[in-house]
Amino acid sequence: MTTIQNNVTVAKSIQEVYTFLADLNNHEQLMPDTIYNWSSTADEARFTIQNMAKLALKVEQRIENQELKLVPSEKAPFDVTLKWTLSEISATSTLATFIIEADLNMMMKMIAAGPLQKLADFQVNKLKEILR
Repeated sequence: MTTIQNNVTVAKSIQEVYTFLADLNNHEQLMPDTIYNWSSTADEARFTIQNMAKLALKVEQRIENQELKLVPSEKAPFDVTLKWTLSEISATSTLATFIIEADLNMMMKMIAAGPLQKLADFQVNKLKEILR
């Protein structure tokens, strides 16, 4: 299993960060330009990654003010789990960590690891930008 992650400190309460992330409709704002054909509900999101694949994700687990775990709702090119974990730093500051766990063979790892790391980096930075 390949694990890719990044984290960011957001100047909002853990409740505000969790509320934003818990609704998958908000996740479109966290996506780079290489994501298109986005459609979502609070619990599911579908999109296309440019030059890669179509993905459909659903919320598998929500632990209030701690964690949001997303898994494919349809067959994906590889097994993948996306997880946001939250830790309270103070009443007005939260550490948000975005973790991508992907079951990649050696060939897929060479192709996908870079773009997945860029996605993780982009999403944590975008979260901080949106929740100022």
